[in-house]
Amino acid sequence: MNKGEGAISDPPSIAVVGAGFGGLAAAHHLQAAGAAVTLYDRRPVVGGKARSVDVSGVPVPAGPSVLTMRHVFDRLFGATGRPLDAHIALSPLKVLAHHRWSADERLDLFHDIDESAEAITAFAGPGEADGYRRFVADAADVFRAVEKPFIHAEKPDLFGVAMSVGPLGAFRIKPFDTLWSAIGKHFSDPRLHQLFGRYATYCGASPYLATATLMLVAHVEQAGVWTVPGGMAALAATIAADFEAHGGRVETGAHVDEILVKNGRAAGVVTARGAVPADAVVFAGDAGALGEGLLGRAVRPAAPAMATKERSLSAMTFCGTLIGPSPLGHHTVAFGPDYANEFRTFFERGDMPDRPTVYLCAPEAESFDGGQPVLVVMNAPANGDRHTWSEEDIARCKTQAMDTLGRAGLATDLTNLHPTTPSDLSKMLPGTGGAIYGRVPHGWTASFQRPAVRSRVKGLTLAGGSVHPGPGVPMSALSGLMAAASVMKAFGLTHPSRPAATSGGMSMASATMAKTP
Repeated sequence: MNKGEGAISDPPSIAVVGAGFGGLAAAHHLQAAGAAVTLYDRRPVVGGKARSVDVSGVPVPAGPSVLTMRHVFDRLFGATGRPLDAHIALSPLKVLAHHRWSADERLDLFHDIDESAEAITAFAGPGEADGYRRFVADAADVFRAVEKPFIHAEKPDLFGVAMSVGPLGAFRIKPFDTLWSAIGKHFSDPRLHQLFGRYATYCGASPYLATATLMLVAHVEQAGVWTVPGGMAALAATIAADFEAHGGRVETGAHVDEILVKNGRAAGVVTARGAVPADAVVFAGDAGALGEGLLGRAVRPAAPAMATKERSLSAMTFCGTLIGPSPLGHHTVAFGPDYANEFRTFFERGDMPDRPTVYLCAPEAESFDGGQPVLVVMNAPANGDRHTWSEEDIARCKTQAMDTLGRAGLATDLTNLHPTTPSDLSKMLPGTGGAIYGRVPHGWTASFQRPAVRSRVKGLTLAGGSVHPGPGVPMSALSGLMAAASVMKAFGLTHPSRPAATSGGMSMASATMAKTP
């Protein structure tokens, strides 16, 4: 919007709805550019899905657990003049993940490609190690091919990507192959097929239906994986604190009932305290909530509602204390015996498989008296709005998880439980049924069907994992930076102003780090 098109506050006032990483990044960048920003979130703390639960005095992640693509956060904090490392100390992971199929079948993947290749040679032979080297090289090619025309494009389209990468580039990104078929060209060992097929679940998809372009996840991990002291919730709190220190205002426990539209433009929000005008709005909740009319009829055209069949995976999680024979590393995956059946059960039958793959995050390497605090995650169907997950369902899932972990020689019991079901996630993420990653990226056109940052409603910009460029912490934050750039362009805020620190808003140091259920 040009400044001549009506009365604009000086500085322009921006309402950001949703304090996940997309909303935090957008709010932080806009405040640094000189706007007057208020960030709203219905929960008592910022972070969105990046929350934590206290287990034996340790903050255990109940959502994302590591940081990749740290350059996105270097850029974010650079807007206010202090580097990321000056705010929070990151620790690089040498071992990306430990993998087990049974008590005797173990494979670690490392940040160093040569170390991973040596481990694969010992596990499955030199031919599979050669396949691994080819796979990571192809993954790097895919990432380079799509980084500029897709990942960093505000509104990518098929034609634009095709023109950018050219005929050979289009071949390199493998848009018409599934991830599963592409992996099969590099590995013959079914266990390695399963291991690298798991990358589809980072987007809530099935490796049998998702495009092979998702192999780029291997390159992203190879470029660096970092842990954050206090978990990703602490990183969210740090962004919010820096936002407040530069004059931004955070309102937690503030449910936005409606996005106001006047004269065809987003013009503010309505909370329990009444209407709050704004010159523009950034919506960083799940975009499907707009199409469902949960933020008012006037903004329904901003993003389509998400059909049940379009939902990505949800999750069944437990934060608790794992009793086992030895301490775990930060990431451990115990695979179920029938991967194809797992995904048929999720996407075709809408149920939990009997013998699921289980992911573990242990934020502290050492064991504790009585066990080790962990996050236990199983993929689940996004049916939280259609099926009420009962105590019996939770107990069944725990039994299934323990069976898998027991076969892998990892655990004998899980106590001090804090479960989160798809029903819980459905309430946390309205309009999703508990789908964590927005629309499922099945099929070669799926990635182009996500809502763009700039919506169809004037003055309303979108951010978060449900919009372009996709799910996950760095992509959500990147969408927030794109949303901020779009708003900055509209109001002529072309350079971060880096204002002096003030004490605006509430104190996030205590509010954000409060225990969450």
